[in-house]
Amino acid sequence: MRILGIESSSLVAGVAVVTDGILTAEYTVNYKKNHSQTLLPMLDEVRKLLELDLDTIDGIAVSAGPGSFTGLRIGSATAKGLGLALKKPLIHIPTVDAMAYNLWGSSALICPIMDARRNQVYTGLYYVQERLEIVKGQCAVDMGQLIQELNAREEPVIFLGDGVPVFGDAIKAQLTVPCQFAPAQSNRQRAASVAALGLRYMEEGKIESAAEHKPEYLRKPQAEREREGITL
Repeated sequence: MRILGIESSSLVAGVAVVTDGILTAEYTVNYKKNHSQTLLPMLDEVRKLLELDLDTIDGIAVSAGPGSFTGLRIGSATAKGLGLALKKPLIHIPTVDAMAYNLWGSSALICPIMDARRNQVYTGLYYVQERLEIVKGQCAVDMGQLIQELNAREEPVIFLGDGVPVFGDAIKAQLTVPCQFAPAQSNRQRAASVAALGLRYMEEGKIESAAEHKPEYLRKPQAEREREGITL
């Protein structure tokens, strides 16, 4: 089985291919580039290097959010366009779940944190020793509230994500349980994890059509929130 993974929920843009449980290609760029200009060229480069016939793909796994509203829309549109053109199913992958999957085999509690601004993070809590176990599903919470929750759990935790540089000092100062920060190869979104988790989900029948797929923002866009605030 061959799965194409697409990641565009943050500054990271990534494309990966997992074939029969083996990562055969991954192209990742973490830089201030417009994903609308990078994703398709990255996919084309992977296609050429692997001599890949896109018709041989069984499914398209896409990082569905939360994250950057623009990035998610671009990733979603790319996946939907490919799905419609190739007549392939899509696999909806929650972004925070895929981030936790980066740390497969760890015995600690995994806590991805994506900076959601205004002292909030997109986060979730996971174990990933033998399978992805969702302790707390992805959500948007205040960072202080998250630290209190982790202290109450009284167990070691590993953090990863672009929220670490923003809240790292607060974590070190306020967290009372042992903690670590994931290393460079594991601390951001990866299309490889999206594709690998997509393979598992497809084997379990967790698929959707291109027409059904939509991003999972968790929060309304800032403009909408501000407009509603003014109305209130």
